[in-house]
Amino acid sequence: MRVLYLIKPGELTLKGKNRKFFEDRLQASIHRKLEHIPYTITNRSGRMYIEVEEQFRTEVDRCLRTTPGIAGFAPAVGCEKDPKQLVKEALAMGSRMFKLRRGNRFKVEARREDKAFPLTSYEIACTLGAELQKEYPELIVDLHHPDWILFVEIRDKGYLYVESERGLRGLPTGTSGRGILLLSGGIDSPVAGFLMGVRGMMIEAVYFHSPPYTGEQALKKVESLSECLAQITGSLTLHIVPFAEVQETIRDRGVLDEATLMNRAAMMRIASMIARKRHAHCLITGESLGQVASQTIESIGFTNRFSDLPVLRPLIGMDKEWIMEKAREIGTYEISILPYEDCCSLFSPPHPLTRPIPSILQTHWEALMIEEILEKALERVERRIFRYKKGEESSSGRPIS
Repeated sequence: MRVLYLIKPGELTLKGKNRKFFEDRLQASIHRKLEHIPYTITNRSGRMYIEVEEQFRTEVDRCLRTTPGIAGFAPAVGCEKDPKQLVKEALAMGSRMFKLRRGNRFKVEARREDKAFPLTSYEIACTLGAELQKEYPELIVDLHHPDWILFVEIRDKGYLYVESERGLRGLPTGTSGRGILLLSGGIDSPVAGFLMGVRGMMIEAVYFHSPPYTGEQALKKVESLSECLAQITGSLTLHIVPFAEVQETIRDRGVLDEATLMNRAAMMRIASMIARKRHAHCLITGESLGQVASQTIESIGFTNRFSDLPVLRPLIGMDKEWIMEKAREIGTYEISILPYEDCCSLFSPPHPLTRPIPSILQTHWEALMIEEILEKALERVERRIFRYKKGEESSSGRPIS
């Protein structure tokens, strides 16, 4: 038995002459996630449709839930554009709702894209609602608080569905360039990466690893976060930067209360160099204004100097409660709170500078004479790829040659 999915592309429908580009990218994202199963996909009059065998429904559901650019989707029934056929399918769906014990309060929402159809949207809703009540007298029309909704769309065919699920919305992966995410093991940066991924950006990540100060458990935590983000974008490259020598140099040559900002500046410089090598368009950070010492407006102004690319901060105006709630929603929170410290916390001074004077810090940065050490760290970067999980397979990272 084959199942038909109706997919609502959402924001893509506003793209005018560029719409086909966005639709093609969305289909490519779906194909990358479903290439291991047999399915067909079509694009007609503002909707996409996937047909697949019943046994693959779980895989399709997971794909559509995790693919940016999809506003919503639903298993649907297609029929001829004939009022009698619509009634027949509506009664069958009403019967199924009773068997599933979904409740007696319902409403019908109709949308008539084909204006040649003899009934208006309002008339379709009234007709099907009346027929359902005639067949099942216990049904009650409730326009404000229904237990279930029968959706009807008149397009190239008539489409009916009752179990619509909201998607991630946003834009398809690959429509907004490539960004390099500074990924720590904390709560904020994975959320920042998720938000930019949903806006259509291809995400790569940079993690600054400082053995022996940080252990393998801290690295594994970041790998798990990378794996989570890869479920959205389809794949993610993680760049692991050996950072201990950089931090030791800053500690030994620098001013104690400036260490946090100097480490941050070094990270921005290295991430910017990686971005250039990877043809990325920007850096992405999880900074939220005023949350910690390195995130005051003065500190952000100083560290911005060390990237020659735009630095996107999607969390800049969000408070910690909002960020934590979003992390729980996307499944990264429980990983982020694992008690394995990253390099930032281990080298943080007891009283970090919060109101830096840029000219003074710039002089102190130059006195560190650290550029050669940054280049050395860049040469020793390790890379791993994480991919979307297909079926039961694992998407553990594999080294890139």
